[in-house]
Amino acid sequence: MPTHAEQRLIAYTPEQLFDLVADVGKYPQFLPWCVKAIVKSRTETELVADLTIGFGPFRETFTSRVTLERPSRIRVSYEKGPFRYLNNVWTFTPDPRGCLVDFFVDFEFRSRLLQNAIGVVFNEGVRLMVSAFIKRARDTYGTPHVTPRAQPDLTKA
Repeated sequence: MPTHAEQRLIAYTPEQLFDLVADVGKYPQFLPWCVKAIVKSRTETELVADLTIGFGPFRETFTSRVTLERPSRIRVSYEKGPFRYLNNVWTFTPDPRGCLVDFFVDFEFRSRLLQNAIGVVFNEGVRLMVSAFIKRARDTYGTPHVTPRAQPDLTKA
């Protein structure tokens, strides 16, 4: 049952970071191990998407329901696929230096083989994923303008 919680100060606005995370259809362009994303339905406050993740010899597709609470929170709940459960929450809090991002993920695969395989690389995988979003923000919005009080490495992954 891998669980990960992380908080990062990132020098972009909550709205910008919210939009990046909410743009699920573009995940295969920049997220490690995300090989396919299909948004099946979308409203202003919710979307349902199929994501296919692949690592090593494993490839699994799952459906999740994403609740969009613009611009402060994105909640991901599991619908169907290889997991027993999946919970993921992104929280975006304004800060004078940018945005304080809280990221939480908790899941368990049905298959012990998959669970054991991901367990070995889970923490590194989550760090890579968060770094991929930060890089995507730089690629999309350019180099942030950080105030002198800000930490110099706000966007370094």
